[in-house]
Amino acid sequence: MHARAVVPTTALLGAVALLLPVVDARAGVDVRPSLIAHRGASAQAPENTLAAVDAAAGMGVSWVENDVQRTLDGELVVLHDESLSRTTDVEEVFPERAPWKVKDFTAAEIARLDAGSWFGPAYVGTRVPTLTEYVRRVEGNHQKLLLEIKNPGLYPGIERQTLKVLGNEGWLDRRHIQGRLIVQSFSADSLRAVHDLDPAVTTGLLGKPAVADLPDCARFADLINPSYASLSAGYVSAVHETTGPHGRPLRIFVWTVDDDAVARSVAGYGVDGVITNRPDVVRRALARP
Repeated sequence: MHARAVVPTTALLGAVALLLPVVDARAGVDVRPSLIAHRGASAQAPENTLAAVDAAAGMGVSWVENDVQRTLDGELVVLHDESLSRTTDVEEVFPERAPWKVKDFTAAEIARLDAGSWFGPAYVGTRVPTLTEYVRRVEGNHQKLLLEIKNPGLYPGIERQTLKVLGNEGWLDRRHIQGRLIVQSFSADSLRAVHDLDPAVTTGLLGKPAVADLPDCARFADLINPSYASLSAGYVSAVHETTGPHGRPLRIFVWTVDDDAVARSVAGYGVDGVITNRPDVVRRALARP
């Protein structure tokens, strides 16, 4: 079911365009949605691992999306689920610790877990990365980062801590903020906190707020990022007609698109980015004929 990851060569990134030209069915003009690898290239390698980041780089995909949560002893780690059980061997290593939530384990305990065997034998021994390890790999690959603050209600103050890690790693300078970093969340409160702490950071609100609520969202969010299943051309237009906190029109990244027909459909609506587990499928679907 899953292809094996290709070890990337950093030089490949400069040779492959980030933006994919398609034709807007409504206006008859080219639009160029960005391609974002969901949890890294998660159809090629275990999601949210360094291997998935490298797989995306090997495919020439500049943007990677990932999720950040916090351990019992305060370390930020990259993992999607509230529980460790789906994507690690935590049930074998710590059988008495159900329901195996991230917040109940120390960073050292999580570092012991195998986060790759579930995906395939080529990834035995793959680890859950810390946020610091993750951003260093993204930087080393010259990639761009769409960072989701996951379950912020479980982790008071995670917004400030996340920004501190990003700042320590050089990700809050002008070069990163102006084109290589977006922080997103389903929580409007969490996103407001990020915006208040550092108004220069580009932020994205996950979900589909009502059109009437877009002006309020635009006080703290630069992007509106809904599921493709809820999308329409009219909604995309409404988003683009709303001015965000940095004086520019709001943008829209849509998730999670793995089908060529869906990719062509949402691109025709004029979305600014397509988040996908299968960048190769979407790239082919949106290639100029």
